[in-house]
Amino acid sequence: MVRLLGRSRAQPAQLPGGARERRRRGGAPRERGRRSGQTPSTGPAPDGDGPRRRSFAALWSALSGRSVAGQVFLLQVVIVLVLVVSAVVALVLQVQHDSTQEARNRSLAVAQTFANAPGTRAALKAPDPTAVLQPRAEAARELSKVDFIVVTNTDGIRYTHPKPDRIGKKFVGTIEPALKGHAFTEEINGTLGPLVQAVVPVKAPDGTVEGLVSAGITTANVGGAANRQMPLLLAAAAAALALATAGTALVSRRLLRQTRGLGPYEMTRMYEHHDAVLHSVREGVIIVGGEGRLLLANDEAQRLLELPADADGQQVLDLGLDADTARLLASGRVATDEVHLVNDRLLAINQRPTDIRGGPAGSVATLRDSTELRALSGRAEVARERLSLLYDAGVGIGTSLDVTGTAENLARVAVPRFADFVTVDLSEAVVNGQEPQAVSALCRTAYSGIRDDAPFYPVGRRFTFVESSPQARGLATGRAVLEPELRRAPGWHAQDLEISARIMDYGIHSLITVPVRVGTSVMGVVNFWRSEKPVPFDSEDLALGEELVARAAVAIDNARRYTREHSMAVTLQRSLLPRSLPEQNALDIAYRYLPAQAGVGGDWFDVLPLSGARVAVVVGDVVGHGLHAAATMGRLRTAVHNFSALDLPPDELLGLLDELVSRIDQYEAAEDSSAAITGATCLYAVYDPTSRRCTLARAGHPPPALIRPDGSVGFPEVPAGPPLGLGGLPYETVDLELEEGTRLVLYTDGLVEDRGRDIDAGLELLRSALSGADRSPEETCRAALEALLPDRPGDDIALMVARTHALGRDRIAEWDVPRDPAAVGRVRASVTRQLAAWDLDDMAFTTELILSELVTNAIRYSTGPIHVRVLRDRHLICEVSDNSSTTPHLRHAAITDEGGRGLFLIAQLSERWGTRYTPAGKTIWSEQPLP
Repeated sequence: MVRLLGRSRAQPAQLPGGARERRRRGGAPRERGRRSGQTPSTGPAPDGDGPRRRSFAALWSALSGRSVAGQVFLLQVVIVLVLVVSAVVALVLQVQHDSTQEARNRSLAVAQTFANAPGTRAALKAPDPTAVLQPRAEAARELSKVDFIVVTNTDGIRYTHPKPDRIGKKFVGTIEPALKGHAFTEEINGTLGPLVQAVVPVKAPDGTVEGLVSAGITTANVGGAANRQMPLLLAAAAAALALATAGTALVSRRLLRQTRGLGPYEMTRMYEHHDAVLHSVREGVIIVGGEGRLLLANDEAQRLLELPADADGQQVLDLGLDADTARLLASGRVATDEVHLVNDRLLAINQRPTDIRGGPAGSVATLRDSTELRALSGRAEVARERLSLLYDAGVGIGTSLDVTGTAENLARVAVPRFADFVTVDLSEAVVNGQEPQAVSALCRTAYSGIRDDAPFYPVGRRFTFVESSPQARGLATGRAVLEPELRRAPGWHAQDLEISARIMDYGIHSLITVPVRVGTSVMGVVNFWRSEKPVPFDSEDLALGEELVARAAVAIDNARRYTREHSMAVTLQRSLLPRSLPEQNALDIAYRYLPAQAGVGGDWFDVLPLSGARVAVVVGDVVGHGLHAAATMGRLRTAVHNFSALDLPPDELLGLLDELVSRIDQYEAAEDSSAAITGATCLYAVYDPTSRRCTLARAGHPPPALIRPDGSVGFPEVPAGPPLGLGGLPYETVDLELEEGTRLVLYTDGLVEDRGRDIDAGLELLRSALSGADRSPEETCRAALEALLPDRPGDDIALMVARTHALGRDRIAEWDVPRDPAAVGRVRASVTRQLAAWDLDDMAFTTELILSELVTNAIRYSTGPIHVRVLRDRHLICEVSDNSSTTPHLRHAAITDEGGRGLFLIAQLSERWGTRYTPAGKTIWSEQPLP
């Protein structure tokens, strides 16, 4: 049909003169002949019907006789009839084939276009794909003139269908090739009847198939074109047969009179109709001959390519087209939707050769203007890039709980995808973790740019924005400010004339300033600067900048709150940990405390001097971080101080501590609090330098390490009780006799355990690190940390190394006293002699008085042996032990009382005094400072 139409436009000279005359004047010769009173064959018109019937009868008689003219007539009629019937059948079959092929091509093109359209793949992932895709599919179906566009998932379940009741049902057809990534067409009997359909996969960027798109035309519509053309074809065949018959008759009888017409009037109308259709469609059509000459270009093609008026017949390469487009049209090669830029238009060109089935050499090309579609795709790409930027900002900005680090993350995310330079200015109170107040002075907190030499204020600079500057306006109103052209922004120049001039000379020309705001609190401003892109910021960029800063503001406020809480926790923790160790002679102690980088934890340690020159060392760990862990650590440390003052054994002390934690947990649970203390552990040890005996008990804590004087390391078997707060099981103690110079190592689990190392491996590393003799406690701490300290500690680490000393026998004096009041004098005499030997004669009187009172009370109230011990340590210590469990109490005696003043005198003469219980009874002790 295209060849036929092309011939009607490109070869008008082949028409006889009569036909050309008819096309110019718009009439038919036979009509004009009738109006002039002449008939095509008989000359003057007769006056009646009788002569006309006689003329037809004579013509039929001449053509049906046995003359040569009659035989030629019959032979030619048969030949023409066979040719006409064959041509009609062939043309019908060809039209049907072409219609089916066109249906396949159109279905495939529509399905591919819809599958690759912007938003199709995203709609498949939507919660309700049908709500998004059904209106799009129906609109595309009406525009593309196909019978259906069906979108399915990879299981063949429909999301769209022209008949809504078919949505959600199984797709009718073959989907396996499409699931493998191949587009194909097929003819099936579907829900709409026999049809031709194409199935195209919707692919993700990585090539996986996420859905299917099918488009098709029913067989009724496929054959509709052929059926619509059938009357014309039959009319043409009848006209040709009639013309051939009449021509043969005229050749036989009236050869001179038979050259006056070529065909009926209806054939002329057909040519004119198809010419009008060809030149009114919105798709350009170009026919190029085998020699590269332009044979036909419809009106749309001339408009799109801006062809000259005399383009017909010229070489395509000489029409002034761009080189790529001209070469494509002249080559005649197959092309499918190739996009070429022609005169600021993006044209999608499809080209096919015309000699595939024996036609004339050349090619037919169609041109479609896709400029608007490409512009829409460009806007969609810009939107996708902005969404990607916002996603990356949401993922990357909130990864740090540091205010400065969060501001730096924001600056890095925005460069260079949104701005060429970014500066973040925050209030100093926000940087320090305080509540944001009225923003006045700001600090340049972060900077990022495509280059490092931009003339901005340096990071750390403190300054105040003038009221006319866009930053000050943004801070005052809480709204973002756009300055598309900084050269025309006098308020911005007024901030710093020198710096502003240098920034302009540097090439920075556009600014967006956005206040960092959470609720009604403004914490600072973020400035986005543009220099490399000549296009200034616009309102869409302003909206994107506001969204970026809004997301970052939440992260900055979270980091500020964390900084505040961390500072408070650090302050609390430092106030609760021992600032200095008490003076004592039993142990040489070195310690290290390293908080975790993630936050303040609940690890703690302490050294507690006890009566009788003994020293208690304790290490504990509260699970968790933050204020609650630090406060809990302070509670436990205070409780240990109080319980140790009672001179309790380690197992009893841990039992009381466990009961305390359980009670606190119950109180907090009753108050609907989620901050329970379960998970606290503790190791408590008491060392007695007089006997070199160390008593230990632990509540869920790692075992201590012992470094013997020869350098060997061991982990004594200390029964592991449950963590504090669980209750239900008693704690057990173990007694160790330590050589003088033994180092006792106490630590928390942060030293030996982390994410990449279990506790057994950590203990072996600790054993290797501690091995070695002749090391001081400080050197031992250093060696342990060098071997086991991770790069980024995830938990607090408390480490304490205590080297033991023994109190020599020359500093100890002890006597067994019988239950005889006369023995009190002998005790006083013995003590006086011992003090003289220690050069402490000045303390003899007070010491005699103290021991007299203590021994007298023991003789009066006890029933068993009495033992007296005097120790010379940092203090002069007097101890009287008996088997009585009765504890004396300090009280004021009345004037009429004969006794009750002994303990009062002891309290006045001693620096400290107290009572501790032993398995055999009790011991009352007092300490006096040495002169």
